[in-house]
This record gives sequence, structure tokens and C-alpha cells, in this order.
Amino acid sequence: MSTLEEICSGPLVEPLPENRGRNPGLPHAPTRTPHLTAAEERLALRNALRYFPPCHHATLAPEFAQELRQHGHIYMYRFCPPMRIKAYPIHQYPCRTPQAAAIMLMIMNNLDPAVAQFPQELVTYGGNGQVFSNWAQFRLVMHYLSVMTEEQTLVLYSGHPMGLFPSLPSSPRAIITNGMVIPNYSSREQYEKMFALGVSMYGQMTAGSYCYIGPQGIVHGTMLTLLNAGRRYLGSGDLRGRVLVTSGLGGMSGAQAKAAVIAGCIGVVAEVDEAPIRKRHEQGWLMEMSSSLDHCIQRIREARAAKLPLSLGYHGNIVDLWERLVLEYQRSGELLVDLGSDQTSLHNPFSGGYYPVQLSFRQANQLMASSPGQFRTAVEESLKRHVAAIDTLAEAGMFFWDYGNAFLLEAQRAGAKVAKEEGSGGATEFRYPSYVQHIMGDIFSLGFGPFRWVCTSCDPKDLEVTDQIAATVLEEIAVGVSEGVRQQYHDNIRWIREAGKHQMVVGSMARILYSDQKGRVCIALAINKAIADGRVSAPVVISRDHHDVSGTDSPFRETSNVYDGSAFCADMAVQNFVGDAFRGATWVSLHNGGGVGWGEVMNGGFGLVLDGSEEAAKRASLMLNWDVSNGVARRCWSGNSNAYETMERSMEAETQLRVTMPYAVEDQRVLDQALDQALD
Repeated sequence: MSTLEEICSGPLVEPLPENRGRNPGLPHAPTRTPHLTAAEERLALRNALRYFPPCHHATLAPEFAQELRQHGHIYMYRFCPPMRIKAYPIHQYPCRTPQAAAIMLMIMNNLDPAVAQFPQELVTYGGNGQVFSNWAQFRLVMHYLSVMTEEQTLVLYSGHPMGLFPSLPSSPRAIITNGMVIPNYSSREQYEKMFALGVSMYGQMTAGSYCYIGPQGIVHGTMLTLLNAGRRYLGSGDLRGRVLVTSGLGGMSGAQAKAAVIAGCIGVVAEVDEAPIRKRHEQGWLMEMSSSLDHCIQRIREARAAKLPLSLGYHGNIVDLWERLVLEYQRSGELLVDLGSDQTSLHNPFSGGYYPVQLSFRQANQLMASSPGQFRTAVEESLKRHVAAIDTLAEAGMFFWDYGNAFLLEAQRAGAKVAKEEGSGGATEFRYPSYVQHIMGDIFSLGFGPFRWVCTSCDPKDLEVTDQIAATVLEEIAVGVSEGVRQQYHDNIRWIREAGKHQMVVGSMARILYSDQKGRVCIALAINKAIADGRVSAPVVISRDHHDVSGTDSPFRETSNVYDGSAFCADMAVQNFVGDAFRGATWVSLHNGGGVGWGEVMNGGFGLVLDGSEEAAKRASLMLNWDVSNGVARRCWSGNSNAYETMERSMEAETQLRVTMPYAVEDQRVLDQALDQALD
């Protein structure tokens, strides 16, 4: 059994560790199909061998070649540590600075089998959200972090550690970029090749930046989405007796069942893979599971009548579930669903992110590897059936939204009729809104987003203390805010007061809540003070999901409600990354790709270590203020009224903040008259 010290010693080459292959007891990523030429296969193999001295090439080359041919990528399974990978208390990591130890803890948490979707393929969530490209990279990064001083910065290119470079104590300890591909070559097909070659990587959002905290990270956001969907579509945040139908119980989508119950509704979630549905049931996140559609329909009716919260997992294809709901409506006139969405990994539709209804799970995996073209056709046909069933139920009164997983985008590409009527929308708009456009976008524009922290002691008592701190801070702030902001505070106070009851910790002792700029800064400073006076026993890492007001430029999700023509521009995410770096973040990351796919989004993230010092407090205040204001300013300039009002309040509170504010065109006739005159 290896130890943390052995893991941090670098790639083990003297002697080479035993090649135990893949662990059959763990779930594994689908086979990739990069379609490499013979020359590209040689290049991929040569690139992999760069990590090892020539004396081992004769041994390693054949097994790496076998991995490439069999799995479509060289993961270097031989170098996967035999010890349990998880978040260990921060003091156990061999290192020269606690900032490095905090990064090590977060990496280990991202690869914990209880957290990661495909741990041996270094995939945290989303089907292909990589922490690293291979296990040599993991070992090298852990080694560099163990020897790093506070005058060095670790630089990572798509999982590969370029090395430690001299820097300042005030500099980030790690700079991470993933998938920084020249725009004209940032296609899905090119990505598969570049990943197989080992030269680029899809970090998703929080996987490649080491900030994933398990499904809890999305439970809260899903709960808020449901409550606000109820307010918008159903006229009430009281969801008792209301039915949500959706799909996906792996990775981030695994949060849906738990969120539905916390919100008080009946959540029915389809999942084709038995492993994640059983995992969520064993974790207590899913109350019931069934492979019978008859049983599912019966339980929906019973729960609706009793108005009891329920999370029911249907082990089967979501299209079958939607079509059965259509049949029930046509037979009885009874609409059994109020709210609908989808969280299959459609950013990765042809490599395991979506399973076509025409095939069993096993058949689909076989066809995916043996005949990618036929599999693609099956996916496209399934998406059209998927949309047709939703259309029927939506016409009957169900409210459906796109959950930012590229469902409508890929359905449109497959030939489904999801576009708005001609001339009624822009490139980012479909017949059904994205949840950002109708539900979360205005909340982002108030500055609210997913603030997170991780107690590096791994002690539940520290998490309890930080929960109490956060609740107290929000209650104090909520007294003097506007009604719209107060509603968001109350939702989050309710959440944090009850968070400990719902057993949401998977992996590290982490928590999430949504807060605005003032709330984030005040919570961070209060936690830092608690560390200083000993109420919290060890440093705390703060971060956020990139899915936030500032971190991400994503025209089909985070910025889908930006209507000034800049939805496809990525200045905000890049500026966020750079600005966080020089304002005090411990590490920063910038990714091509996220929840809606490679080439569709740019996102930036950060981690910051609170250690109780005055320096940490200064960094947190400066960086968090920027991290929120950057996005609010951009949304304000695009014409969002919530953001305009939020920015006005921010400038009143901070005299050094001066933002360019837009003038509205009050009389729209001026535009038409001017254009008519120009034609003359």
C-alpha cells in the first residue's frame, strides 16, 4: 500500500510499480474514438513516453499502445496509486507551504471514488471532465506541490505540469489552463484527437481546477432553480404535490433527486446506467428506484395525492419515461408532470453523454465503440423523439426549460424543431428557455452565485461552525436589503440552516450557498477570523463553481440572457481569471469547455486559502469583490436592469469602484427613424 509520501515522490520508476490494470469494481469511462492515423498513434505513444527515462520505454510502450487501441486514450493505469485517494486532513500532506497542501487536498478529493464519476480515468464528472490526462501527471503535480515554496508557482497546461517557476509570495501558487486551443481548431473532432495525443484536455468547470465538491455543489443550485421556477411558472414557491421529470443521476446530475425533496416536490429522474442509480440510492440521495414504468406512474399518482416529497429513480431511458407520460395524458387527460428538464451530459453526446432510446445501455456502449457513425445517427433519432414527447406535454401545460447541458442545442443539430419562430429570437434562443434566461440570469445579475468552502481539517465540527457563521452573517445582512434581494437571502438562510440535516457531504467537508458580493466577502472574513481565534481548527479553502455571475462566458447557458450581441464574446471569463490572479487567489484556472461542451464556452475559476492571517483577509476582500463586480458590470453594460441597480449600490459602497454605465434608448422609434433616413 502506497502512502502520501510515496505519491509525492513523483512517477515511480525505480522499480516500476506493478501493472494491476483497471479495477473491475469501479465504473469506467466509455471507450473514446479519436480516429487517429498511424502517424498520430505513433505521436501519442511518443508523447506518453516523454514522462519516463528510455530504460523503461520497452516495457511501457506495449501497454500504453494497448490502452490507446482499447480505450482511445493512454491513462497509464500502472501508475494509479493503490492507496485510497480521498481528501486527507491538511496536516498529513508532505509539503513546505500550507497553500500547496490545500491544493493537494482538493486534487485528492476530486479523484475520490466516492466523488469522481470515473476515478481511474481521472474523470470527476460530466463523462469527460478530467482532473488530469494521465496518472504520470497526477504524480508529478503532487511531487511539485510537495517541494514548492512560497516563491514559486506551478504552471499547468491541460493537465501537464510545465514545472515550478520563480514568483512572488503574493502570486498564485498554481496557474491552470485547460483546452486553450486556437479558435479555428476548437472543434469536438479536433478535441478527441488532441486528448488522445495527450496535448489538450477538457477540464469541464470544477474538475480541471480541483474545486469540485461532489453533487452537493449542484444540489443547492438545483433547489434554487426549482423554487424560482415554481414562482415564475406555477405562481408559488410551494412545490408540494408538484412533479418534476428529468434525467441523469451520475456526476452533477446526481444532485437532482436530493434537491427535489429539499424543495418539497416529487422528482422523477431517469438514468440508463445502473451503477449511478444504485450509488445515489445507497448514499440516501435517492429515496426509491424502479425499472418499471407502471410502478413509476403509480408512485407519481400516490405522491401527488398525498403531496409528499419523493425522489424516484427510473432505471431506464428518459425518452421512454416521457413517452409513457404522453400516453397517460392521451388515455386519461391527466397531466402528471408540472415541470420538466434534462441533465444528460449532452455536451458530450456521442461518447457516453447521451444514450439513445432505441438501444440498451450495453448495446449503446458496444455500438459507440464499433460504429461511431451509426451511434451518432441513433442519438439524433432519439433526440427528435425526446423533443416530440416534451412538445406534447408542454402544449398540455407542462413548463420545460433547458438546464444548460446543451440539450436544445444538440436537439437542433439533430434536426428537432426547437428554434423560435423566425425573427423572434437571436442565436441563443430556442422555443424553450434556458434556466438562465428565465430563472437564474436575473439572480446572477444581483451578484448571487455559488460560493463554496472546504474545511481542510476534514473535521465535521469545523463544518458545523462555518455553517453557523454563514447563517448568522446572512441573517445580519438581510435586514437592510431590497425585497428581491431579501428573497434570495432567505432562500439561502433556509438552505444553510438545514444543510447539515440532509447528509450532503460526499468527500471533503465542504459547503455551498448562493450569495452576493457583500455576503461572500463577509462570510469569508468571518471564517478567517474564526480560524485566527481557534473556533475553526485549520485553514479553509474558498472557491465557487465557474457557473456564476462572472466566471463563465457561455452563450447557451451563463450568458444566454445577454442580448447586446456579446453573448459569444469571452472577455469576461478571461478578465476574471487574470483579475483573480493578481488580487490574491491561491490558484486560478481558465478552461475551454464546460457544461455545454468543448468550443462552446470559456470559464475561469479560483481557489483561495483562508489561514486566519490579516494577509488572507485582505486577499479575500479584494479578490471576492472583483470576482463578482466583474460580471455584474458586464451584465449591466448589456442592459440588464438588475445588474444596473446592483452596480449602482456597489459603487456607493466602494468609492474606488467606478464603472461605465449604459444610457438606455428610451424611445425605440429613434432607431427606426434613423435607419429609414439612412436608406433614403
